Amino acid sequence: MNEIFLTAFALQWVVIVAMGLLMLGLFRQVGMLHERLGPVGALTLSGGSRVGEVAPSFDLPSLTGGDVVVGGAASDGRSTLLFFVSPTCPMCKSMLPIVTAIARENADTTRLVFASDGDEPAQMKMIVQQKLADHPFVLSTDLGRAHGVGKLPYAVLLGPDGTVASKGLVNNREHVESLFEAQRTGIASIQEYAARRDAQRAHTGAAK
Repeated sequence: MNEIFLTAFALQWVVIVAMGLLMLGLFRQVGMLHERLGPVGALTLSGGSRVGEVAPSFDLPSLTGGDVVVGGAASDGRSTLLFFVSPTCPMCKSMLPIVTAIARENADTTRLVFASDGDEPAQMKMIVQQKLADHPFVLSTDLGRAHGVGKLPYAVLLGPDGTVASKGLVNNREHVESLFEAQRTGIASIQEYAARRDAQRAHTGAAK
């Protein structure tokens, strides 16, 4: 009887160890896959304004006070980072501290403008809760349509001359920073920037 019990106990531990090793292997594969498919930049959606073209101009009232002109040549010579959000978008809210921090880091060259549509009281509540009162916040369905915004959170970086420098879905800090990198390098899209970066990495790796 004891031998049967010990055998069963040993087999149980063999199964547990085998499953543990299997899970470890799966975690490793997931990690490698995540590394290969890691963030490569904001994903540009088709439709709306195009990179390199002059964006349509909108003169809109801001929920945080005054009016704001979005589009056209900037009187202060700065770029404009349009960040499209919604009170019902959890990812948008998680990105707000990142976007505002990047805006502070680039305040000399870029202004931040929040954009949304829908229920104004809900937007005002988000402005207060997320402490967004230091930046213009506009409500305009037409503005979103003009830039082809179909998913959130979405960002559009306009150059000082009013042209679309870069645009795309942004889910992390690297995505937002890639918009500025695309503007700096003059690459037409974030995807092209990512492709060139990966090609350069592959070339560097092959040269070693």
